[in-house]
Parts: sequence; structure tokens; C-alpha cells
Amino acid sequence: QVQLVESGGGLVQPGGSLRLSCAASASIFSFNAMGWYRQAPGKQRELVATITGRGNTNYTDSVKGRFTISVDNAKTTVYLQMNSLKPEDTAVYYCNAMRVIPGRKVDYWGQGTQVTVSS
Repeated sequence: QVQLVESGGGLVQPGGSLRLSCAASASIFSFNAMGWYRQAPGKQRELVATITGRGNTNYTDSVKGRFTISVDNAKTTVYLQMNSLKPEDTAVYYCNAMRVIPGRKVDYWGQGTQVTVSS
């Protein structure tokens, strides 16, 4: 059973920074990709950023240039550095790990961590 444990959320003023961490029970190389999604109240969950074991990254347009996804040297913890935060970044952020196996895609999720951007 894959476990993903997030940390690092909180309350920050607009323009501030936060770093989210996701500790996985398996190496990133055991997944096709890992990443972060977020869900704001009344909205659907949306992709924020993903990273592969080879270091390929992908970002949603609204966070490009502000957020950076990375993985530690042990390849078991994924980070999301969030700079220049805006009120519209307020959401519950979820860590995700994804595997593609014959015939289907399997997603694993963390419990979520709240990020609130407000003055």
C-alpha cells in the first residue's frame, strides 16, 4: 500500500512563500509521475505540477514562474516551492502518485494540506 504524507501548508500573506512536502513510502521511480493537485471550495480538483523520476516537470499555466516542483536526493520526497502567492492559490493541496499498468491508471493520494493566502 502506497502512503503519501503531506506537510507544510498554512496561512500566508499575498506575495509570501510556502514549501509543501510529500513523503512517499516508495521511490518516485516506482511511479510514472508524482505531483501536486489542488481543490478550492466549490471547484474541481486541478493539476498544479508534476515531476517524473527523470526530472521532467509540468506546470499548470497559472503557477508557471511562481511554483517549483522538485524531488529530494533519496527520491522519496517531493516538494512544491510556492512563491509570490496569490489569494486565488488558496486551496487544499493534495500529493499524487500515478502508475500506469496494463489497461488502467492508478492514482494514490495524500490526505491534503490547507494553503490559505490572505491578508
